[in-house]
Amino acid sequence: MVHVEPKTRDGRALRDGPARLEEAVGLTAAIHLDVVWAGIAPLARPVPATLLGRGKVEEIAALAKEFEPEIVMVNATLSPVQQRNLEKAWGTKVLDRTALILEIFGERAQTREGTLQVELAHLNYQRSRLVRSWTHLERQRGGFGFLGGPGESQIESDRRLISERIVKIKKELEQVKRTRGLGRQARKKVPYPVIALVGYTNAGKSTLFNRLTDSEVLAKDLLFATLDPTMRGLKLPGGTRVIRSDTVGFIADLPTELVAAFRATLEEVLEADVIAHVRDVAHEETQAQKADVLAILSELGVPEDRPILEVLNKVDLLDEGARRGLEAQSGRGDAWSVSALTGAGIPVLLAGFEAAVTRGNIALALTLDGSDGESLAFAYRHAQVGELRERAGKIRLTLRIAPQERARFEQRYAKKIKLIEGVESET
Repeated sequence: MVHVEPKTRDGRALRDGPARLEEAVGLTAAIHLDVVWAGIAPLARPVPATLLGRGKVEEIAALAKEFEPEIVMVNATLSPVQQRNLEKAWGTKVLDRTALILEIFGERAQTREGTLQVELAHLNYQRSRLVRSWTHLERQRGGFGFLGGPGESQIESDRRLISERIVKIKKELEQVKRTRGLGRQARKKVPYPVIALVGYTNAGKSTLFNRLTDSEVLAKDLLFATLDPTMRGLKLPGGTRVIRSDTVGFIADLPTELVAAFRATLEEVLEADVIAHVRDVAHEETQAQKADVLAILSELGVPEDRPILEVLNKVDLLDEGARRGLEAQSGRGDAWSVSALTGAGIPVLLAGFEAAVTRGNIALALTLDGSDGESLAFAYRHAQVGELRERAGKIRLTLRIAPQERARFEQRYAKKIKLIEGVESET
Protein backbone atom coordinates (compact mmCIF):
# COMPACT_ATOMS: atom_id res chain seq x y z
CA MET A 1 0.00 0.00 0.00
CA VAL A 2 1.49 3.32 -1.13
CA HIS A 3 -0.26 6.54 -0.21
CA VAL A 4 0.83 9.40 -2.44
CA GLU A 5 0.74 12.65 -0.47
CA PRO A 6 0.97 15.83 -2.59
CA LYS A 7 2.82 18.74 -1.01
CA THR A 8 2.62 22.48 -1.53
CA ARG A 9 5.55 24.52 -2.76
CA ASP A 10 6.71 25.18 0.78
CA GLY A 11 6.72 21.44 1.56
CA ARG A 12 3.49 21.24 3.56
CA ALA A 13 1.12 18.31 3.07
CA LEU A 14 -2.32 19.20 1.71
CA ARG A 15 -4.03 16.66 4.00
CA ASP A 16 -3.13 14.57 7.04
CA GLY A 17 -0.92 11.89 5.45
CA PRO A 18 -1.22 9.22 8.20
CA ALA A 19 -5.02 9.65 8.31
CA ARG A 20 -5.28 9.30 4.54
CA LEU A 21 -3.03 6.24 4.66
CA GLU A 22 -5.27 4.71 7.34
CA GLU A 23 -8.31 5.38 5.14
CA ALA A 24 -6.60 3.71 2.18
CA VAL A 25 -5.80 0.65 4.30
CA GLY A 26 -9.47 0.61 5.29
CA LEU A 27 -10.41 0.56 1.62
CA THR A 28 -8.34 -2.56 1.07
CA ALA A 29 -9.88 -4.19 4.15
CA ALA A 30 -13.32 -3.54 2.65
CA ILE A 31 -12.58 -6.17 -0.01
CA HIS A 32 -10.64 -8.47 2.31
CA LEU A 33 -7.11 -7.72 1.13
CA ASP A 34 -4.23 -8.21 3.58
CA VAL A 35 -1.78 -5.32 3.69
CA VAL A 36 1.82 -6.54 4.21
CA TRP A 37 3.38 -3.06 4.01
CA ALA A 38 2.03 0.48 3.96
CA GLY A 39 3.84 3.75 3.57
CA ILE A 40 3.58 7.38 2.51
CA ALA A 41 5.23 8.70 -0.64
CA PRO A 42 5.57 12.51 -0.48
CA LEU A 43 5.04 14.07 -3.91
CA ALA A 44 6.38 17.53 -4.62
CA ARG A 45 6.11 17.27 -8.40
CA PRO A 46 4.35 14.46 -10.33
CA VAL A 47 6.43 12.55 -12.90
CA PRO A 48 4.47 12.02 -16.16
CA ALA A 49 5.76 8.48 -16.73
CA THR A 50 5.39 7.03 -13.23
CA LEU A 51 3.79 9.74 -11.03
CA LEU A 52 6.42 8.99 -8.36
CA GLY A 53 10.08 9.96 -8.60
CA ARG A 54 12.74 7.45 -9.64
CA GLY A 55 14.07 6.99 -6.12
CA LYS A 56 10.66 6.14 -4.67
CA VAL A 57 9.89 3.79 -7.58
CA GLU A 58 13.16 1.91 -6.94
CA GLU A 59 12.52 1.82 -3.19
CA ILE A 60 9.09 0.24 -3.68
CA ALA A 61 10.52 -2.14 -6.29
CA ALA A 62 12.89 -3.48 -3.61
CA LEU A 63 9.97 -3.90 -1.19
CA ALA A 64 7.95 -5.68 -3.88
CA LYS A 65 10.82 -8.08 -4.45
CA GLU A 66 11.03 -8.73 -0.70
CA PHE A 67 7.30 -9.22 0.01
CA GLU A 68 6.21 -10.55 -3.42
CA PRO A 69 2.69 -9.04 -3.22
CA GLU A 70 -0.04 -9.97 -5.68
CA ILE A 71 -1.10 -6.32 -5.90
CA VAL A 72 0.47 -2.97 -5.12
CA MET A 73 -2.20 -0.41 -4.25
CA VAL A 74 -1.35 3.21 -5.06
CA ASN A 75 -3.66 5.62 -3.25
CA ALA A 76 -3.78 8.13 -6.10
CA THR A 77 -5.18 8.36 -9.61
CA LEU A 78 -2.86 6.82 -12.18
CA SER A 79 -2.96 7.34 -15.92
CA PRO A 80 -2.88 4.18 -18.08
CA VAL A 81 0.78 4.87 -18.98
CA GLN A 82 1.76 5.37 -15.34
CA GLN A 83 -0.02 2.18 -14.33
CA ARG A 84 1.76 0.11 -17.02
CA ASN A 85 5.17 1.58 -16.22
CA LEU A 86 4.80 0.91 -12.49
CA GLU A 87 3.69 -2.66 -13.15
CA LYS A 88 6.84 -3.19 -15.20
CA ALA A 89 9.05 -1.58 -12.55
CA TRP A 90 7.55 -3.49 -9.63
CA GLY A 91 6.86 -6.78 -11.39
CA THR A 92 3.29 -7.08 -10.14
CA LYS A 93 -0.23 -5.84 -10.77
CA VAL A 94 -0.90 -2.23 -9.74
CA LEU A 95 -4.26 -0.78 -8.73
CA ASP A 96 -4.94 2.92 -8.22
CA ARG A 97 -7.54 4.50 -5.94
CA THR A 98 -10.23 4.54 -8.62
CA ALA A 99 -9.83 0.85 -9.42
CA LEU A 100 -9.95 -0.11 -5.75
CA ILE A 101 -13.14 1.86 -5.09
CA LEU A 102 -14.70 0.29 -8.18
CA GLU A 103 -13.82 -3.16 -6.79
CA ILE A 104 -15.48 -2.28 -3.47
CA PHE A 105 -18.59 -0.97 -5.17
CA GLY A 106 -18.74 -4.07 -7.34
CA GLU A 107 -18.75 -6.28 -4.24
CA ARG A 108 -21.30 -4.15 -2.36
CA ALA A 109 -23.90 -3.69 -5.12
CA GLN A 110 -27.01 -5.75 -4.41
CA THR A 111 -29.75 -4.38 -6.66
CA ARG A 112 -29.89 -4.54 -10.43
CA GLU A 113 -29.49 -0.77 -10.57
CA GLY A 114 -26.41 -0.79 -8.37
CA THR A 115 -24.82 -3.58 -10.39
CA LEU A 116 -25.42 -1.72 -13.65
CA GLN A 117 -23.98 1.50 -12.25
CA VAL A 118 -20.82 -0.23 -11.08
CA GLU A 119 -20.36 -2.00 -14.41
CA LEU A 120 -20.84 1.26 -16.29
CA ALA A 121 -18.21 3.00 -14.16
CA HIS A 122 -15.86 0.05 -14.55
CA LEU A 123 -16.27 0.01 -18.35
CA ASN A 124 -15.63 3.75 -18.61
CA TYR A 125 -12.51 3.32 -16.49
CA GLN A 126 -11.17 0.38 -18.46
CA ARG A 127 -11.97 1.81 -21.89
CA SER A 128 -8.95 4.07 -21.69
CA ARG A 129 -6.73 1.21 -20.58
CA LEU A 130 -7.92 -1.70 -22.73
CA VAL A 131 -5.97 -4.27 -20.76
CA ARG A 132 -6.16 -7.95 -21.60
CA SER A 133 -8.70 -8.52 -18.82
CA TRP A 134 -11.31 -7.86 -21.49
CA THR A 135 -10.40 -10.90 -23.60
CA HIS A 136 -13.31 -12.79 -22.00
CA LEU A 137 -15.61 -10.58 -24.06
CA GLU A 138 -14.18 -12.22 -27.15
CA ARG A 139 -16.09 -15.36 -26.21
CA GLN A 140 -19.33 -13.49 -26.82
CA ARG A 141 -18.62 -13.47 -30.54
CA GLY A 142 -19.82 -16.99 -31.20
CA GLY A 143 -20.85 -17.20 -34.83
CA PHE A 144 -22.21 -13.67 -35.21
CA GLY A 145 -20.51 -12.13 -38.22
CA PHE A 146 -21.68 -8.60 -37.41
CA LEU A 147 -19.36 -8.52 -34.37
CA GLY A 148 -16.27 -8.14 -36.51
CA GLY A 149 -14.24 -9.93 -39.10
CA PRO A 150 -11.06 -12.00 -38.64
CA GLY A 151 -8.86 -9.06 -39.56
CA GLU A 152 -10.01 -6.99 -36.60
CA SER A 153 -7.26 -6.45 -34.01
CA GLN A 154 -7.81 -7.43 -30.37
CA ILE A 155 -7.61 -3.85 -29.12
CA GLU A 156 -10.14 -2.65 -31.72
CA SER A 157 -12.43 -5.52 -30.82
CA ASP A 158 -12.18 -4.75 -27.11
CA ARG A 159 -12.85 -1.07 -27.67
CA ARG A 160 -15.94 -1.78 -29.74
CA LEU A 161 -17.30 -4.43 -27.37
CA ILE A 162 -16.89 -2.11 -24.41
CA SER A 163 -18.61 0.75 -26.24
CA GLU A 164 -21.53 -1.47 -27.21
CA ARG A 165 -21.94 -2.66 -23.63
CA ILE A 166 -21.83 0.93 -22.34
CA VAL A 167 -24.65 1.93 -24.71
CA LYS A 168 -26.75 -1.03 -23.56
CA ILE A 169 -26.20 -0.29 -19.85
CA LYS A 170 -27.07 3.37 -20.31
CA LYS A 171 -30.39 2.38 -21.91
CA GLU A 172 -31.16 0.06 -18.99
CA LEU A 173 -30.27 2.77 -16.48
CA GLU A 174 -32.55 5.23 -18.27
CA GLN A 175 -35.39 2.79 -17.69
CA VAL A 176 -34.40 2.56 -14.02
CA LYS A 177 -34.36 6.36 -13.87
CA ARG A 178 -37.87 6.53 -15.32
CA THR A 179 -39.10 3.93 -12.82
CA ARG A 180 -37.52 5.86 -9.95
CA GLY A 181 -39.09 9.05 -11.27
CA LEU A 182 -42.53 7.41 -11.23
CA GLY A 183 -41.89 6.39 -7.64
CA ARG A 184 -41.07 9.99 -6.73
CA GLN A 185 -44.23 11.21 -8.45
CA ALA A 186 -46.27 8.69 -6.47
CA ARG A 187 -44.69 9.90 -3.23
CA LYS A 188 -45.44 13.51 -4.17
CA LYS A 189 -49.10 12.61 -4.40
CA VAL A 190 -49.08 11.49 -0.76
CA PRO A 191 -47.01 13.73 -0.27
CA TYR A 192 -44.44 13.20 2.49
CA PRO A 193 -41.29 15.30 2.80
CA VAL A 194 -38.06 13.44 2.06
CA ILE A 195 -35.00 13.70 4.32
CA ALA A 196 -31.85 12.34 2.65
CA LEU A 197 -28.93 11.18 4.78
CA VAL A 198 -25.56 12.01 3.25
CA GLY A 199 -22.07 11.98 4.66
CA TYR A 200 -18.54 10.73 4.39
CA THR A 201 -18.26 6.97 4.21
CA ASN A 202 -18.32 5.28 7.62
CA ALA A 203 -19.75 8.39 9.31
CA GLY A 204 -22.57 6.30 10.80
CA LYS A 205 -25.42 7.05 8.37
CA SER A 206 -26.79 3.50 8.32
CA THR A 207 -26.55 3.14 12.10
CA LEU A 208 -28.50 6.39 12.46
CA PHE A 209 -30.98 5.26 9.79
CA ASN A 210 -31.59 2.02 11.72
CA ARG A 211 -31.93 3.90 15.02
CA LEU A 212 -34.58 6.22 13.58
CA THR A 213 -36.61 3.73 11.58
CA ASP A 214 -36.09 0.36 13.33
CA SER A 215 -34.68 -0.99 10.08
CA GLU A 216 -31.92 -3.49 9.50
CA VAL A 217 -29.79 -1.73 6.90
CA LEU A 218 -26.25 -3.12 6.82
CA ALA A 219 -24.24 -1.06 9.32
CA LYS A 220 -20.63 -2.14 9.83
CA ASP A 221 -17.32 -0.49 10.57
CA LEU A 222 -16.41 -0.75 6.90
CA LEU A 223 -15.97 1.85 4.20
CA PHE A 224 -18.90 1.78 1.78
CA ALA A 225 -20.93 -0.69 3.88
CA THR A 226 -24.04 0.82 2.22
CA LEU A 227 -24.22 1.16 -1.54
CA ASP A 228 -27.80 0.76 -2.71
CA PRO A 229 -30.23 3.45 -1.50
CA THR A 230 -32.79 2.53 1.15
CA MET A 231 -35.99 4.46 1.94
CA ARG A 232 -38.27 4.13 4.96
CA GLY A 233 -41.18 6.05 6.42
CA LEU A 234 -40.84 7.82 9.77
CA LYS A 235 -43.31 9.65 12.03
CA LEU A 236 -41.78 12.62 13.84
CA PRO A 237 -42.75 13.64 17.41
CA GLY A 238 -45.29 16.25 16.29
CA GLY A 239 -47.05 13.83 13.97
CA THR A 240 -45.34 14.83 10.72
CA ARG A 241 -44.67 11.87 8.47
CA VAL A 242 -41.49 11.88 6.39
CA ILE A 243 -39.50 9.52 4.20
CA ARG A 244 -35.90 8.85 5.17
CA SER A 245 -33.37 7.97 2.48
CA ASP A 246 -29.98 6.40 3.23
CA THR A 247 -27.42 6.91 0.44
CA VAL A 248 -23.96 5.72 -0.52
CA GLY A 249 -21.17 7.32 1.48
CA PHE A 250 -18.98 9.98 -0.08
CA ILE A 251 -15.20 9.97 0.01
CA ALA A 252 -12.35 12.31 -0.84
CA ASP A 253 -11.29 12.20 -4.49
CA LEU A 254 -14.39 10.22 -5.44
CA PRO A 255 -13.68 8.97 -8.98
CA THR A 256 -15.46 10.99 -11.63
CA GLU A 257 -16.62 7.72 -13.21
CA LEU A 258 -18.58 6.96 -10.04
CA VAL A 259 -20.04 10.43 -9.64
CA ALA A 260 -21.43 10.17 -13.17
CA ALA A 261 -22.56 6.55 -12.90
CA PHE A 262 -24.33 6.98 -9.58
CA ARG A 263 -26.12 10.17 -10.50
CA ALA A 264 -29.38 8.21 -10.86
CA THR A 265 -29.12 6.94 -7.28
CA LEU A 266 -28.02 10.31 -5.95
CA GLU A 267 -31.03 11.95 -7.57
CA GLU A 268 -32.80 11.05 -4.33
CA VAL A 269 -30.54 13.65 -2.71
CA LEU A 270 -31.37 16.23 -5.37
CA GLU A 271 -35.11 15.65 -4.86
CA ALA A 272 -34.98 15.66 -1.05
CA ASP A 273 -36.74 18.42 0.88
CA VAL A 274 -34.04 18.39 3.56
CA ILE A 275 -30.49 17.02 3.49
CA ALA A 276 -29.07 15.66 6.75
CA HIS A 277 -25.26 15.71 6.62
CA VAL A 278 -24.05 13.04 9.04
CA ARG A 279 -20.52 13.75 10.31
CA ASP A 280 -18.12 11.66 12.36
CA VAL A 281 -17.05 14.36 14.80
CA ALA A 282 -14.62 11.97 16.52
CA HIS A 283 -12.57 11.61 13.33
CA GLU A 284 -9.37 13.65 13.22
CA GLU A 285 -10.20 14.84 9.70
CA THR A 286 -13.86 15.68 10.34
CA GLN A 287 -13.53 19.21 8.93
CA ALA A 288 -11.78 18.01 5.78
CA GLN A 289 -14.43 15.31 5.34
CA LYS A 290 -17.13 17.94 5.66
CA ALA A 291 -15.50 19.95 2.88
CA ASP A 292 -15.33 16.84 0.67
CA VAL A 293 -19.04 16.09 1.14
CA LEU A 294 -20.10 19.68 0.44
CA ALA A 295 -17.93 19.72 -2.69
CA ILE A 296 -19.61 16.56 -4.03
CA LEU A 297 -23.09 17.95 -3.23
CA SER A 298 -22.18 21.06 -5.20
CA GLU A 299 -20.89 18.92 -8.08
CA LEU A 300 -24.16 17.00 -8.10
CA GLY A 301 -26.06 20.26 -8.49
CA VAL A 302 -27.79 20.49 -5.10
CA PRO A 303 -29.45 23.96 -4.97
CA GLU A 304 -27.76 26.43 -2.65
CA ASP A 305 -31.04 27.18 -0.87
CA ARG A 306 -31.69 23.51 0.02
CA PRO A 307 -31.73 23.10 3.83
CA ILE A 308 -28.66 21.14 4.99
CA LEU A 309 -28.69 20.03 8.62
CA GLU A 310 -25.53 18.83 10.35
CA VAL A 311 -25.80 15.67 12.44
CA LEU A 312 -22.68 15.55 14.58
CA ASN A 313 -22.47 11.81 15.15
CA LYS A 314 -20.27 9.59 17.36
CA VAL A 315 -20.13 11.99 20.30
CA ASP A 316 -19.82 8.89 22.50
CA LEU A 317 -16.22 8.59 21.23
CA LEU A 318 -15.24 12.09 22.38
CA ASP A 319 -13.73 12.95 25.75
CA GLU A 320 -16.18 14.26 28.33
CA GLY A 321 -15.28 17.93 27.90
CA ALA A 322 -15.64 17.91 24.12
CA ARG A 323 -18.88 15.93 24.32
CA ARG A 324 -20.47 18.32 26.83
CA GLY A 325 -19.41 21.28 24.73
CA LEU A 326 -21.16 19.88 21.65
CA GLU A 327 -24.23 18.84 23.61
CA ALA A 328 -24.56 22.36 25.03
CA GLN A 329 -24.65 23.77 21.47
CA SER A 330 -26.90 21.03 20.06
CA GLY A 331 -30.01 22.38 18.36
CA ARG A 332 -28.66 25.91 18.03
CA GLY A 333 -28.58 26.81 14.39
CA ASP A 334 -28.79 23.74 12.15
CA ALA A 335 -26.50 21.31 14.00
CA TRP A 336 -27.31 18.50 16.44
CA SER A 337 -24.93 16.29 18.41
CA VAL A 338 -25.95 12.64 18.64
CA SER A 339 -24.73 9.12 19.10
CA ALA A 340 -26.48 6.81 16.68
CA LEU A 341 -24.98 3.89 18.59
CA THR A 342 -26.28 4.79 22.07
CA GLY A 343 -29.29 6.91 21.08
CA ALA A 344 -28.05 10.03 22.84
CA GLY A 345 -29.50 13.23 21.36
CA ILE A 346 -31.94 11.44 19.04
CA PRO A 347 -35.16 13.03 20.46
CA VAL A 348 -33.76 16.53 20.01
CA LEU A 349 -32.59 15.63 16.49
CA LEU A 350 -36.08 14.41 15.54
CA ALA A 351 -37.57 17.68 16.77
CA GLY A 352 -35.00 19.49 14.63
CA PHE A 353 -35.99 17.47 11.58
CA GLU A 354 -39.62 18.32 12.19
CA ALA A 355 -38.86 22.02 12.48
CA ALA A 356 -36.93 21.87 9.21
CA VAL A 357 -39.59 20.10 7.15
CA THR A 358 -42.43 22.21 8.54
CA ARG A 359 -40.63 25.54 8.33
CA GLY A 360 -42.73 26.72 5.40
CA ASN A 361 -46.03 25.24 6.55
CA ILE A 362 -49.22 27.28 6.57
CA ALA A 363 -51.81 27.44 9.36
CA LEU A 364 -55.46 26.55 8.75
CA ALA A 365 -58.61 26.56 10.86
CA LEU A 366 -60.97 23.61 10.32
CA THR A 367 -64.52 23.20 11.62
CA LEU A 368 -66.13 19.73 11.56
CA ASP A 369 -69.29 18.11 12.79
CA GLY A 370 -68.64 16.21 15.98
CA SER A 371 -69.86 13.02 14.32
CA ASP A 372 -67.50 13.31 11.31
CA GLY A 373 -64.85 10.94 12.59
CA GLU A 374 -63.55 10.12 9.11
CA SER A 375 -62.66 13.74 8.34
CA LEU A 376 -61.06 14.15 11.75
CA ALA A 377 -58.96 11.01 11.22
CA PHE A 378 -57.84 12.32 7.81
CA ALA A 379 -56.70 15.58 9.40
CA TYR A 380 -54.64 13.71 11.99
CA ARG A 381 -53.07 11.52 9.31
CA HIS A 382 -52.09 14.30 6.92
CA ALA A 383 -51.50 17.41 9.04
CA GLN A 384 -50.07 18.65 12.29
CA VAL A 385 -53.04 19.14 14.56
CA GLY A 386 -52.64 21.90 17.12
CA GLU A 387 -55.44 23.24 19.28
CA LEU A 388 -58.74 21.29 19.32
CA ARG A 389 -62.02 22.55 20.84
CA GLU A 390 -65.46 20.97 21.00
CA ARG A 391 -68.58 23.13 21.33
CA ALA A 392 -72.25 22.75 20.42
CA GLY A 393 -71.64 19.55 18.45
CA LYS A 394 -68.81 21.11 16.45
CA ILE A 395 -65.07 20.39 16.51
CA ARG A 396 -62.78 23.32 15.80
CA LEU A 397 -59.08 22.63 15.33
CA THR A 398 -55.98 24.29 13.95
CA LEU A 399 -53.79 22.56 11.40
CA ARG A 400 -50.39 23.14 9.89
CA ILE A 401 -49.78 21.71 6.43
CA ALA A 402 -47.22 21.99 3.64
CA PRO A 403 -48.17 24.68 1.08
CA GLN A 404 -48.52 22.07 -1.68
CA GLU A 405 -51.18 20.32 0.42
CA ARG A 406 -53.45 23.38 0.59
CA ALA A 407 -55.43 22.62 -2.58
CA ARG A 408 -55.99 19.06 -1.43
CA PHE A 409 -57.42 20.15 1.94
CA GLU A 410 -59.55 22.91 0.43
CA GLN A 411 -61.02 20.45 -2.07
CA ARG A 412 -61.78 17.86 0.61
CA TYR A 413 -63.19 20.22 3.24
CA ALA A 414 -64.73 22.90 0.99
CA LYS A 415 -66.28 25.66 3.18
CA LYS A 416 -65.13 24.08 6.42
CA ILE A 417 -61.56 25.39 6.22
CA LYS A 418 -59.82 28.76 6.01
CA LEU A 419 -56.38 30.29 6.38
CA ILE A 420 -55.59 31.57 9.85
CA GLU A 421 -53.02 34.04 8.49
CA GLY A 422 -53.22 35.73 5.11
CA VAL A 423 -56.02 35.76 2.60
CA GLU A 424 -58.94 33.52 3.36
CA SER A 425 -59.26 30.57 1.02
CA GLU A 426 -61.94 30.73 -1.62
CA THR A 427 -64.98 28.80 -0.46
